[in-house]
Amino acid sequence: MPLGYALRTGDPEAARRAIEISGLILANGERPGDLLLVKTGPGQLHLAIAAEDGVIHADAQLRRVVERPGPMPWPVIGRWRVTKGD
Repeated sequence: MPLGYALRTGDPEAARRAIEISGLILANGERPGDLLLVKTGPGQLHLAIAAEDGVIHADAQLRRVVERPGPMPWPVIGRWRVTKGD
């Protein structure tokens, strides 16, 4: 977990830098398995994983990781993947 991590943060640039430092690359197009940076509310960013038909994410209300079917419920502000060949 990054130093200074907070549940709520409105700094997408800091999140992007942390993701790219981890070795992920900016994705071109959409694929299951992509890491998504989404904006779930004012000042709140969230990470999710793209699934075949939906998204996998940690649900704060349910207090567990869930797969949510259907279209993305939040705006996607960034998408990354492991390597160009994957």
